[in-house]
Amino acid sequence: MPPILAGLQWIWMHPALKIEIFLLLEGEVLAGKQATGRPGMDLWQILVLGVVRLGLDANYDRLEDLANHHLLLRQILGVSETPWGEQAVVFNHQTLRDNVALVDEALLATINAKVAAAGREVFAKKEGAPAEPLALKVDSYVLETDVHFPTDLNLLFDGGRKCLDLVEKYQDDLGCELVGWRKLEDWRRRFKGLERVASKTVFGGGKDKEKRVRTVVSEYLECARGLSAKVSESLLALCDQAVALEQWSALCYFHEMLDKHIDLVDRRLLQGQKIEASEKVYSLFEPHTEWITKGKLHPGVELGHRILIATDQNQLIQDYAVMDREVDVDQSVPVVDRVLGRYGEGVIASVSFDKGFTREIDRQLLELFVPVVVMPKRGKKNAVETERESAKRFVQLRRGPSGGGGGGAALGDHGAQPVFGSGPGRLSALRGLRGAGLQPACDREGAAPATAGSGRRPRPRGLKLRHVRRMSRIAREKCLQRRQRKAQNPQKIPNEQIRPAKTMPMCLFGTALGQKNTRFLPGT
Repeated sequence: MPPILAGLQWIWMHPALKIEIFLLLEGEVLAGKQATGRPGMDLWQILVLGVVRLGLDANYDRLEDLANHHLLLRQILGVSETPWGEQAVVFNHQTLRDNVALVDEALLATINAKVAAAGREVFAKKEGAPAEPLALKVDSYVLETDVHFPTDLNLLFDGGRKCLDLVEKYQDDLGCELVGWRKLEDWRRRFKGLERVASKTVFGGGKDKEKRVRTVVSEYLECARGLSAKVSESLLALCDQAVALEQWSALCYFHEMLDKHIDLVDRRLLQGQKIEASEKVYSLFEPHTEWITKGKLHPGVELGHRILIATDQNQLIQDYAVMDREVDVDQSVPVVDRVLGRYGEGVIASVSFDKGFTREIDRQLLELFVPVVVMPKRGKKNAVETERESAKRFVQLRRGPSGGGGGGAALGDHGAQPVFGSGPGRLSALRGLRGAGLQPACDREGAAPATAGSGRRPRPRGLKLRHVRRMSRIAREKCLQRRQRKAQNPQKIPNEQIRPAKTMPMCLFGTALGQKNTRFLPGT
């Protein structure tokens, strides 16, 4: 809360930026509305509470409590202290929902751009001096959605479970007359038991597994088909009763997901077919969730969306985007184009990418507008490429604070999470975006320094055998020779007698994220 309120105070004290933001809010919030009705919230209060909600990842219940009882927040809102005996200003729950939700994704992106542009003046070397050219770092990371690990068996259970929950709700809360559900609890208990048995059999082992899998999956599908038939009858019965369209559509959606996963389970486990990725759904509650494999050791699979982040040398976020079923290699030109369209040509001094963005034609295009483009090539390099990537400036930008890689992971580890809401649009609102420097584990405080004449580098803290990804054949042979000689001669063999391997083992060294010159501005 304190960094957010400090950033909002900085916006209020910046006269030009404050006027620009108020004009944007006035054009979006007050467009086409008359000054009638009960008094609501002013533009500054809408902006403050919107930023606080996103920054704290708060729902509207918590936002209502903060707006009415947090003294420092009420001072930023402009609500004066209430004298004894007078009624205090109270923000009602529905008022917050109706007003704070008016700040949509497009308006938020525009405000972010203006705050980031004004923030460049803070880091000028002298007061009144022009801002330094941008040294951009572009990276992506996975913003995970709040879903459980999906399998076709548990997604089939999710569809049936929600159908039973909605039928029970319509009967008890809405008074709908739905016949044939006297044994609803028995349906729920039996359906869950069959799902547990099927999952344990499919993902377990044992004798005659294939035969047992066909038996338990067939029983599970038979129960699911019977449940689907009863839900279909209830949908027809609801058409003649006083039920809102949204409620009928909710039951219809989960019924469709139930039928869809009955078909998928049947085709995969009983017919032995391979299901295409385009047919799969990884969550019934967040259907936009993607299955992302980025080739990392841990975690191997991430469920969510890719978020593209472009930060400058001062750790200000100059651009961001939600990548909907897109990959890194297609994003290098669009992100630079957006930043150039905002600031003009000649403002970007350098731009750094990691190998996931590498495409030769894109690098050549970017070099027409940006003096230095750091885009390491994947695979083997020729003499010209090796010379270019060995240049001092290239190496400095790649390894330094503005080098490609690591920025997205830093944001994820420092609290960039989805905010409360529904749908993929909420992923565009990021919270707690702060810069973080990468520091090798062997240089951290407390790591053992290398000793002279030891013949090997000390192993960094936290590095275990499971982190070793590959060891060359030559290294294995040398290790085997050393063990054999030790067995023959129990005396200690000096390291100088063993020739070092030409290829060292490739290890995945842990890194420590240390906050370095962290600066926070709201909306950036």
